[in-house]
Amino acid sequence: MLPKILVVDDDRYTRTLLEQMLRTSAYVHLASEGDEARRLFATHDFNLVLMDQRLPSHQGLDLLREFRAQRPRMVAILMTGFADVRDAVAAVREGLFDYLTKPFEDLEALEAVIGKALEIDAAYREIDTLRSCLAKASGAPMVVGQSAAMARLLGQLQQVAGLDTTVLLEGESGTGKDVMARYIHAHSQRANQAFLEVNCGGLPESLLESLLFGYEKGAFTGAAQATAGYFEKANGGNLFLDEIADMSPKLQSSLLRVLQDHSFCRIGSTLRRSTDFRLICATNRSLAGEVKAGRFREDLYYRINVVAVQLPPLREREGDVFRLAVHFLELFNAKFGKQCGPFTPAALACLEAHSWPGNVRELQHCIERVAAMQPGGVIDAVHLGPGCSLQMAPASPTLTPSAAELGYQEARASFEQAYLKGLLEAAGGNVSEAARLSGIPRQNLYVRMKRWGFVTDS
Repeated sequence: MLPKILVVDDDRYTRTLLEQMLRTSAYVHLASEGDEARRLFATHDFNLVLMDQRLPSHQGLDLLREFRAQRPRMVAILMTGFADVRDAVAAVREGLFDYLTKPFEDLEALEAVIGKALEIDAAYREIDTLRSCLAKASGAPMVVGQSAAMARLLGQLQQVAGLDTTVLLEGESGTGKDVMARYIHAHSQRANQAFLEVNCGGLPESLLESLLFGYEKGAFTGAAQATAGYFEKANGGNLFLDEIADMSPKLQSSLLRVLQDHSFCRIGSTLRRSTDFRLICATNRSLAGEVKAGRFREDLYYRINVVAVQLPPLREREGDVFRLAVHFLELFNAKFGKQCGPFTPAALACLEAHSWPGNVRELQHCIERVAAMQPGGVIDAVHLGPGCSLQMAPASPTLTPSAAELGYQEARASFEQAYLKGLLEAAGGNVSEAARLSGIPRQNLYVRMKRWGFVTDS
């Protein structure tokens, strides 16, 4: 379904330009003044509002504040003349997605900004849809992401979830292997039975053994009563063993026998008990490499490596960073009782430029820290903190105090030079990365940088 865009501008040329540019990719509704915009806004669920700052009898910013009071997550872009850029920058600090200066000289850059705004709106709606589905499917985890890598992953998980076979989840730390294990459980034939999770790397051998096998009264000091273990409790359901590569050789041997015989004995007992659970394993290391190094049993490896699924790192999930950031921000706003956000374009560019070596877990902790430390309001690049090396993208540009004293062309040139210099520094001198951060097509950006001597043909 095509998105709906409301364009509010008293200039017929601007309305016509935007309508022609967007007509193939969106349903465009036009308004030339504030009251007409109010009527359209009241009767349509717009994905994006493009608002001129100077309207007959209205200020665009005031109208946008009115609209946002009705729909707090409304995504909007202010269109303004160069002289009003100060107000536009202030509006971004209030939660406006971005601003555009008129006249429009680079239509490709204009389309890029609008496209990014529509992606943000789509992220909000995607999260709402996922939450609605979760309300109907009790126990299913919320999996956020629309990247090609995540589409492939979810396709694999859906295919294997209904099959009663062992699954091995491999991937870097923080990629969400525990979430995917619960996803498999929620879509399996055992979804109405138990789902038990054990981190094999976080427990000493004796404690992990008693947790898995259970024990009889008096089996060891402190065993005051007979206790069922996870092999017993998981009967009929799914058992998730996280970081299985950290399991000791002794327990590897014990686990292999349980999988072969579908039976076990509690510690301190000779009575064999039957069990029927589906095993899901996870590791952040290469089990094949662990086998080769002699740290993991080869026979157990073949037993659990029936269906292996590789989870992609966050850096390979193109477009998912800002979706996850929006999702986590909403979660922590609810948890802390705050109203932080939305993210400014500079903050989003900063988040997407980071490599996220800690993957989704690192991003989650970053957003939690921001929500905990900020009293409220928009989140800019400077709020993301130096701990994650996120200061890569330029903050939203502002005018220098002397800019108001310059003529229009001189001020515009000064602004462009300062912005492009900061952008190139933020991208480490890489023009392609600078183009990605700015949303400006690389060829157009290269021409502009060459004009000011920031790059050469050599």
